[in-house]
Amino acid sequence: MAKVLVVDDEPNIVLSLEFLMQQAGFQVDTAEDGESALSRIAESPPDLVLLDISLPGISGFDVLERLRGDPDHARLPIIMLTAHGREVEREKGMALGADDYITKPFSTQALVEKVKTLLAEVS
Repeated sequence: MAKVLVVDDEPNIVLSLEFLMQQAGFQVDTAEDGESALSRIAESPPDLVLLDISLPGISGFDVLERLRGDPDHARLPIIMLTAHGREVEREKGMALGADDYITKPFSTQALVEKVKTLLAEVS
């Protein structure tokens, strides 16, 4: 069973994503900020990360950059989630190495499909 790490500082979004991913058949771990996300990934690497951009402390962009700079996690599939749909942010996320970029509110079905597609590509 693939493991998905949900990184978001809004408890209601974490709960809904956790439920959605579990319903889709994934094991789910959560982190509420960038530092805890990095330590969870170091302790027990997930198969895919759903990463919010606006986090307390270090941003999702910083987490993405650190992971891409680490040979152990450079290929880890990462989908950026954000309430900010500006093209410049999308371009920054993709330039830093995000595998996809989804704007909130998003279609739950589309998100599950993207997660499954990315996991199939790396397995």
